[in-house]
Amino acid sequence: MINMKTDFSDWLIISDVDGTLNTKLRTLPERNLKAITHFVKDLGGHFTLASGRNISSLRKHYERLPIKSTPAVILNGAGIYDYEHERMLSFHAIDERGIDIVKRVNENFPHIQIEICTDKEIFILNPGVFSGAMSLADRIPHQNFKKFDDVPKKNWGKVIFMGLPPVVSRMVKYLNSTDSDGVTYMSSSVASYEMLLEGTNKGTSALEIADMLGVPHEHTGAIGDYFNDFDMIKSVGVPAVCGQAPQEMKDAATFVACHCNKGAVADFLEYIEKDCQ
Repeated sequence: MINMKTDFSDWLIISDVDGTLNTKLRTLPERNLKAITHFVKDLGGHFTLASGRNISSLRKHYERLPIKSTPAVILNGAGIYDYEHERMLSFHAIDERGIDIVKRVNENFPHIQIEICTDKEIFILNPGVFSGAMSLADRIPHQNFKKFDDVPKKNWGKVIFMGLPPVVSRMVKYLNSTDSDGVTYMSSSVASYEMLLEGTNKGTSALEIADMLGVPHEHTGAIGDYFNDFDMIKSVGVPAVCGQAPQEMKDAATFVACHCNKGAVADFLEYIEKDCQ
């Protein structure tokens, strides 16, 4: 008879939020909550969230879970925030090179709507139908601007370029043909494209949290659903994806869970408990 491991205090599991922890309707499956509670309370494991959201937007999703002692990844890796002590542990702001790229995109693609996400608020340039939806839904402090020069140039964690898919596609081709030193790009949907400081992503921040907790990298696991999670699942010891993830992500995963609507995080935690002894 195989003795099941009951102490996972040397493990850290990180989950994306939208389309992973939550359903497509942004609700938390009860199955996920029970599995996370069991992993943390009964097995002693560390669990946290990694999201493109900022401090205020992620808070409600974080605080409904029993994970207050584990810092979270915000702004797709730009920051690591300690909700228990209300302090930023790490923040990687976009520098002048990235700011100049945003200026050039704004000049060359006037129909692209731009969300500039700081740790505490969002600056919306060229506000329109694509931008502002999440900030309004989550009541995130935000300011609208019509001129680039009026936008504050401090603490830019990430920038989201949004528009009709054909326009975003043309913009991506433009960005790929220009100097991109100092920044990292990632696709978050067919209608949005994101930019962070070079070398910044959910994966680097996830491993930074593991180091803070003294968790060996081979005992880290992460689950996500789209390409903005790709660096994270490629960085950890046990990569997992939701059932609705693109095939390229499934090919990079050790474990493929069910669709997020059915409790993908619970699937993954059950796999960790049973198969990662």
